[in-house]
Amino acid sequence: MASTLLSSPLQGFTDFRFRNAFQHYFGGIDTFYSPYIRLNGKLKIKQSYENDILPANNTTIEVIPQIITNDADEFIFVAQYVRSLGYKELNWNLGCPYPMVAKSGMGSGLICNTSRINEILHRAHNETDILVSMKMRMGYENASEILDAFPILDQYPLKNIAIHARIGKQLYKGPVDLNAFEKCISGTKHKLYYNGDITSVTAFKAMKSRFPSIDHFMIGRGLIADPFLPSMIKNNTTEYPKDRWSIFSEFHDTIYEQYDEYLTGPTPIKMKMLGFWEFFAESTSNPHKTYKAIKKATNPIKYRQAVAQIIATEMKIAGAK
Repeated sequence: MASTLLSSPLQGFTDFRFRNAFQHYFGGIDTFYSPYIRLNGKLKIKQSYENDILPANNTTIEVIPQIITNDADEFIFVAQYVRSLGYKELNWNLGCPYPMVAKSGMGSGLICNTSRINEILHRAHNETDILVSMKMRMGYENASEILDAFPILDQYPLKNIAIHARIGKQLYKGPVDLNAFEKCISGTKHKLYYNGDITSVTAFKAMKSRFPSIDHFMIGRGLIADPFLPSMIKNNTTEYPKDRWSIFSEFHDTIYEQYDEYLTGPTPIKMKMLGFWEFFAESTSNPHKTYKAIKKATNPIKYRQAVAQIIATEMKIAGAK
């Protein structure tokens, strides 16, 4: 059974600039999910969210918009908005683990509130024609929360439920709980997607072997840390292309230029790229040294020099193998 690979949304990283460049240079992802739309109590879409899902900015990729909310009016407003742009599906984020979000009763903090989930899904299915899918953790406090939510979710014609196999309180620490995910498979009638710690071809194969009934896999942080990973999974190889670091260099320069044009001043672009290098560095021969070199680059010229040096070092190491 062929696997479908999906890009799990990461707030602050996987916007349309990243997605388009990723698809151009690496490929391997069948569908991208946009980082969540959040309304903050006002029925108004922020310009940055609007730009991210505008069809004109997503011409070469399939994108599914995502919302994070615990308010039915907000859900319906966004559902109608994305329908007006031509989207047929809206993904609902019940997975965000960050305490500020969870403690305000959204993301993974909403999983235990089954009456609110029921209210929102009831209104969404009665007042809109949007197809709803879910992105969830297994709970915030413990992994049984999702099992308690399944009877509610099973009342609605959801497209699928993508589950990150951790609880919210873990954030991204500690191992995924594969035994708890296995319980989910028999706990709902809905189609499940697996998400969590797919960071290598070997890790992907282990998940596929462990869960033979799952044919949709979401890759989040692993996709940024190693952008070649999805295409390597699709091609069933652990071999990188010979021009790996040249391709990565072009990809890096593309997103750098686009973010530099979008952001104002040297500090925002430095912080944006520093965030990316927390992931990029993981695929280099010396992650700590790589990240330290980027962190020490105090202006755009020094940053470009640091990146050039990192790429040259990795090319040299790759050539010596």
